[in-house]
Amino acid sequence: MSISMYQASVPVLVRGLTNLQAILGKAEAHAAEKQIDPSVFIGARLFPDMLPLVRQVYITTDTAKGCAARLAGVEPPKYDDVETTFEDLHARIQKTIDYLKEFNAAQIDGSEERSITLKMRSGPIEFTGLSYLLQFVLPNFYFHVTTSYDILRHNGVELGKLDYLGGR
Repeated sequence: MSISMYQASVPVLVRGLTNLQAILGKAEAHAAEKQIDPSVFIGARLFPDMLPLVRQVYITTDTAKGCAARLAGVEPPKYDDVETTFEDLHARIQKTIDYLKEFNAAQIDGSEERSITLKMRSGPIEFTGLSYLLQFVLPNFYFHVTTSYDILRHNGVELGKLDYLGGR
């Protein structure tokens, strides 16, 4: 039995984003309970040379929307990266989930050999659809979801492995 490109991308990304929503919700509740200014968490980093939580969320959502769009052969939407509150981040994540849900299997299945070029600061990177999904999107997506989790856990938010994995 094989798995389709759609099954390996959109539902997986939606689940990760949904879990990130819940993690941010716990951070928001923790800030309220402990009377901590929420901006402390939004700007928190694991180390001074790492990006803050807000940027981790930006990259997570950009990776997800870019994946579905590129696999479907359409231009990904641009986000302005202006979110600065938990409410803003929840809205951004929900906007991304809603965007992903606009895609169906017929648009993405068969994209394994689609040529995808990413324009990076260091120059363009060429992928096939399959290598883009498996070797770039999924590792990058999970890196930034995990880093968001780690930033919040490091700052005292009570999170566990099941918060990261989410419900079935």
